[in-house]
Amino acid sequence: MKPAPNAIASEHASIEIEATPESVYDLLSDITRMGEWSPEATGGRWLDGGSGQVGDWFEGTNQSGERQWERSCEVAEASRGQAFTFVVNGVAENCTWWSYEMEPNGSGTTLTERWWVVNKTPAMQAFTDEQIQGRIEFTRSMLSDTLASLKRAAEAGPDAAEDAS
Repeated sequence: MKPAPNAIASEHASIEIEATPESVYDLLSDITRMGEWSPEATGGRWLDGGSGQVGDWFEGTNQSGERQWERSCEVAEASRGQAFTFVVNGVAENCTWWSYEMEPNGSGTTLTERWWVVNKTPAMQAFTDEQIQGRIEFTRSMLSDTLASLKRAAEAGPDAAEDAS
């Protein structure tokens, strides 16, 4: 899914992963594990029996420095091995989008993470231009960090978490 042409801000990053697109999808679409690879997201929980299908909602938990917050998010795209996209405050509010796109590449996957903002969330509405720019710069580095952590997890294989415990 590509950012809307009227996006206030957008960033993306890609990485090569030696794992199948399906196994990469299975990792990153499990929002309960997001805290394992994101420098900001600490996890999440599905709401109302959701499991990751289009239209399902989850509560994402985040922390940056001392600041902690939760955001309700709606799954906008869920195509195993191809793309997983969710929107902060839901598709109707059209605020902050996060998309993970998998492209087969030889024996592995090219994973691209995209972030874009169409409408500011209530929290962002209070930001100064300088704070918005800081958020964009932070997100740019966060994308690379998240992808590097996803790569390590995907290449370690499905039993790595069990072996580590």
